[in-house]
Amino acid sequence: MTKKVIVLLADGFEDVEAVTPIDYLQRAGIEVTTVSISDLIEVTSRWGGIKLTANITLTINNIVKTDYDAVILPGGIPGAEKLAASKEVKELLQKMAAEKKLICAICASPALVLAPLGILKGKNFTCYPGMEEKVKDGIWSEARVVTDGNIITSRSAGTAGEFAVAIIAYLLGDEVSKKIAQTVLL
Repeated sequence: MTKKVIVLLADGFEDVEAVTPIDYLQRAGIEVTTVSISDLIEVTSRWGGIKLTANITLTINNIVKTDYDAVILPGGIPGAEKLAASKEVKELLQKMAAEKKLICAICASPALVLAPLGILKGKNFTCYPGMEEKVKDGIWSEARVVTDGNIITSRSAGTAGEFAVAIIAYLLGDEVSKKIAQTVLL
């Protein structure tokens, strides 16, 4: 059975933190659906002004009721702030947390999106340096990628490849994740 993952995109997302996991997961045979959290299907990245055309929009398709194995939250400001402000994103994350589905966040998103929902409570996590101060009930680590149960967090664009490989390992096992890492010379 093919694993299904959604990547939530908001204007101002960090380019590498979105595109790298999308690419690596697709190479591993995982079905990736990109989701714009606005009514617009086109989403603009933070640094390069890269315009990505999402597969669907969150509000139009009511994704909260759809069954996915994992969700990925890229960082970047203001992208992470927009994810945190979205009622639909909150509902989706709370549903996935309750079902013990895999929740993955990188850069600012662990602190700005997951922590306010209580998803990091008592969990080991990492995030962009300095953002950990916003998390009052998690256990911060300087590691580049941290997996604690069904939560995977990572630090920044420079760790996006390792983040993606950790997601693949969780969903498909170490053998597949190592093959992808070797393929891309990670």
